[in-house]
Amino acid sequence: MFTARNKGRFALVAAAAGVSLALAGCATGDPLDETPDPTTEPAEPGTSESITVGSQAYYSNEIIAEIYAQALENVGFEVNRQFNIGQRDAYIPALESGEVDLFPEYTGNLLQYYVPDTEATQSDEVYAELQGALPDGLQVLDQSSATDQDSYNVTAEFAAENNLVTIADLAGVEGLILGGNPELEERPYGPTGLADVYGVEVSFDATGDATVDALLQGVVNVANVFSADPRIGENDLVTLEDPEGLFLASNVVPLASADLPQEAIDVINAVSAALTPEGLVAMNVQSTTDEQSPAVIATQWLTENGLI
Repeated sequence: MFTARNKGRFALVAAAAGVSLALAGCATGDPLDETPDPTTEPAEPGTSESITVGSQAYYSNEIIAEIYAQALENVGFEVNRQFNIGQRDAYIPALESGEVDLFPEYTGNLLQYYVPDTEATQSDEVYAELQGALPDGLQVLDQSSATDQDSYNVTAEFAAENNLVTIADLAGVEGLILGGNPELEERPYGPTGLADVYGVEVSFDATGDATVDALLQGVVNVANVFSADPRIGENDLVTLEDPEGLFLASNVVPLASADLPQEAIDVINAVSAALTPEGLVAMNVQSTTDEQSPAVIATQWLTENGLI
């Protein structure tokens, strides 16, 4: 059995689970058929335990969700995938109702969903406040060092022409057009936040999935791009510094049902411990440039990190 938070023995536990399943004989066997001996430890999870893993309609988020799913399956859990659900307004109710059990989230944006006026900005303080902000029935597991947060980006040429280093430098630039997903217009860090925090006035264009292309083509001159998007490096974009903390730190964090089995929690915490910023960007490159599927990317990452 997994010992609580014993991440170093994850691989050994996975092997033990495989032996346990082999001895069980039938994948549909009921672990409650026999009366357990109260003096023995509980058995490893079997396929009678079903966990529903969800994801946003965002390739990077789906990769992480697939990693969660495969890691859980590796130790015997039955996993249902409900991927590409959409934005928080769509999937948070599914989590709160128990329809979905586990979801890869981002600490800062999730905290702002529940506490729009939060003043937390740094990683540890955001995570601490988030733990107390969740409704009954939900919990966050260990956060990862990997981040994938909102950031404002301009082309290198535009940055040089206007001497741009920080978001504050935009205040002296006329005719700014901000591009991003449609929901950005109403987010605390959108046009209103830019005006309130930095005195930057922008018009908004809901460019959606075409945001980076719109920036490169000059349709917009400021773009909201997730920080782990490999296109920032590939296109020599300049990410403007955010000294006033308009954007909250957003580490990858599993959002889970409060009833998630401890064995599953241990598995997912081991994943979080291994997920790094560089690793996330590399997987995003595999998706966008190499056009590999989330399933292939997840299997490779889990194998390389000794988790399956």
